[in-house]
Amino acid sequence: MSERLRKIDSPADLKKYEVDELPLVAKELRDEILRRVGKTGGHLGASLGAVELTLALHYVFDTPRDQLVWDVGHQAYGHKIITGRRDRFGTLRQKNGLSGFPKRDESEYDTFGVAHASTAISAALGMATARDLTGDDFKVVAVVGDGALTGGMAFEAINNAGILKKDIIVVLNDNKMSISKNVGALNRYLTKITSGSFYNRVEADVWELLGLIPKLGGKAQKLAGRIKESVKTLVVPGMLFEELGFRYFGPIDGHNVEFLVETLRGIKDLKGPILVHTITQKGKGYDFTEQDPLCAHGVTKFEKIPGDIPAKKGSPSYTSVYGDTILKLAHKDPGVVTITAAMPDNTGLTAFAEELPDRMFDVGIAEQHAVTFACGLATKGIKPFVTIYSTFLQRAYDQLIHDVAIQNLPVRFVLDRGGLVGEDGPTHHGAFDLSYLRLIPNLVVMSPRDENELRHMIQTQYEYSDGPSAVRFPRGAGTGVRLEEPRALAIGRGELLEDGGDVVLFAIGSMVEPALKAASMLASRGIRTGVVNARFVKPLDTKLIDSLIAPEPLVVTIEENTIIGGFGSAVRDYLAEVGYDGARILGLGLPDRFIEHGAPALLLEEVGLDAESIAASVFDRLDARGRVIPPMAG
Repeated sequence: MSERLRKIDSPADLKKYEVDELPLVAKELRDEILRRVGKTGGHLGASLGAVELTLALHYVFDTPRDQLVWDVGHQAYGHKIITGRRDRFGTLRQKNGLSGFPKRDESEYDTFGVAHASTAISAALGMATARDLTGDDFKVVAVVGDGALTGGMAFEAINNAGILKKDIIVVLNDNKMSISKNVGALNRYLTKITSGSFYNRVEADVWELLGLIPKLGGKAQKLAGRIKESVKTLVVPGMLFEELGFRYFGPIDGHNVEFLVETLRGIKDLKGPILVHTITQKGKGYDFTEQDPLCAHGVTKFEKIPGDIPAKKGSPSYTSVYGDTILKLAHKDPGVVTITAAMPDNTGLTAFAEELPDRMFDVGIAEQHAVTFACGLATKGIKPFVTIYSTFLQRAYDQLIHDVAIQNLPVRFVLDRGGLVGEDGPTHHGAFDLSYLRLIPNLVVMSPRDENELRHMIQTQYEYSDGPSAVRFPRGAGTGVRLEEPRALAIGRGELLEDGGDVVLFAIGSMVEPALKAASMLASRGIRTGVVNARFVKPLDTKLIDSLIAPEPLVVTIEENTIIGGFGSAVRDYLAEVGYDGARILGLGLPDRFIEHGAPALLLEEVGLDAESIAASVFDRLDARGRVIPPMAG
């Protein structure tokens, strides 16, 4: 680590350097991010692109008193390093280590917890309003990526901010646009003028003087305003924000840290909503991250060698198996379309977009729109597959109920990242989908035991047109089974894998394989253990359940979903209806708390969902002769 960065334990230390030294600090910070993320993995590209902006913000503003709110958090690695977490940065995204996102209980500099996009402006506006209500005087700055502005929530906040007229600064970190040298120079010149204190003082004075001209004051002001707006329309690409009540500055070079400091100093004390538009390059500083920013967005461990990001080995991922399956279906049926919310690559739709670009719709970070857009398609006979992360679909829950389920439209939902996703932590764990989907009438809900069964379930969705359906599958590699030609499964039918009269393990999705291993462990102790691959959460296979409970076994439900309201709850509810002894039911799932980040295997062990823990939980409820031991009261 370099000498400059080693001396920065807080933004106060950063401010000890002269402005012209900040480019050197930026280089050292960028090197440190690359070195550390190479050992832990993480979201690399966005943080490399935001280095100069991070330094300028902390240099100009009085953090943590001034509130700095990051959107998404992919940009915030440099922020973590210079706010007292440099020595712990090597634990990034590791169990019991630093979170990969801003987190309020991790640091006072993390003013708002975030990992999903488009939330920062709303939170910042709330902070600014609270400041004014309590008579305080701190600054509030939201840092928003250009992708986040595709989310309706961001525009809702901008619209409200323009009405409330609170003193708030929104920094738009735009890493998708480019500016030619001529335009860049012009915009730098315009920004330098319009953000300077002299310009703003003269503008206010001239406006006031025009208003004092006898008889012509109002007309003169109106004419001057028209001239100003006409000129700005020609030279400033920010009229949308101006019309929404923001003063717009930019676009400016987001990698010129000295000019960023100058600009932020010029506008920090201006009144009302301000938007500063910065242009950055995702993955800035290294050839392999600049040339392939998508690859550098989220990386696994690698060495600091350009392009040395190891390819994944072993079984194909669930995501890629889905992508291959849906593409083949689409080639056979022109009515098949896919919809994603700003993540075609991470949801397996890259090839689909290349081969059938007119039938893959990336709507941006707009999950609510994605769902209702699919509804419109479904009303006209199209077969939409809404392909989305489990936690991101939470943002469209009203649309699931109001637009999809009430109208019983055949919209097909494909939920990636179901269950514990690992290092991204509680904001990304798909811990609630089986519960929140199960509650909705008309919706078929299923989850595959392996990647081969995923193919069958996609085929099932394709052929099922009586209403909406959802399939959820885990992140990462499949189990390595042979892939068969897809075939439709009978709706609501599970599969008995092992027979046994002492214990029956009812498992759903990713928990089937651990259940089989646990059954083997139990069998070695003389416990006759059956295993059911449930396949469907809704409708439940009650006939299969009925056929297995006659010997009054211990019924164990196992799911990688919250224990509240999910698959186990569905089984328990049914058994209660038929009068089954509740002491003979054991539910295993995610506990009623948020699970922190860490390697998936470690997290599953922590919550008791690995094979050894499942077997131990069953032993705890059985005596030596295999009889059920009721749980202790209290």
